[in-house]
Amino acid sequence: MSHLTENYSRFFMDLAPNNNSEWFNENRKRYEKDVKIPFHNLVADLITQLTKIDKNLEGTKPSDCIFRINRDIRFSKDKTPYKLSMSAAIAPGGRKNMSYPGFYFEATPEGINIYGGVYMAEKQQLEAIRNLITNNLKPFETLIAEPDFKKKYGGEILGEKQVRLAPEFKEAAQKQPLIFNKQFYFKAVLDESCLTKDNLIDILTDYFKAARPVSAFLCKAL
Repeated sequence: MSHLTENYSRFFMDLAPNNNSEWFNENRKRYEKDVKIPFHNLVADLITQLTKIDKNLEGTKPSDCIFRINRDIRFSKDKTPYKLSMSAAIAPGGRKNMSYPGFYFEATPEGINIYGGVYMAEKQQLEAIRNLITNNLKPFETLIAEPDFKKKYGGEILGEKQVRLAPEFKEAAQKQPLIFNKQFYFKAVLDESCLTKDNLIDILTDYFKAARPVSAFLCKAL
């Protein structure tokens, strides 16, 4: 039996043109039944599965990983109060540890977006990642060229680029331009048919496994 049903997507499709607190409060029971509880159960079962692969996830709770449906509108021109998807960051420390190469995914009515790698590295962490790649150019390039990583994530590392680098990185950056990156993340997109599949946990686990070698490499710097 699937964790998410068609009612999950339907809730967000109905919320989109009615994104206000009055409508949400009137449909809160529907949100609890069709969205919040099923997504919580999905994340709980996924954590159990992923902990078998990454022991660092032991003790991680769904409540630590799942992001609130409420949007932060303090500095946004868009004042709609609710997100149109649910999302979770599965990592030691959950959503508060966005520098760890964990497993982030969001389930939208259009499908599932999966992210891995390092997105919010602090200055010292970024320098450590660059050092690691500089001293391991061939192993790094071998990892991102692995067939399963290429198949699921396109073999592509994403991130904003830094214009200038410290002198010790310049020579290596000529060989591997990813050293210019300020983030080292990767992305996969699953279509909407995956949302209600009985084996969604297995599908997400396969993507976690494909990302694992690159994530483990980045962890060495952290």
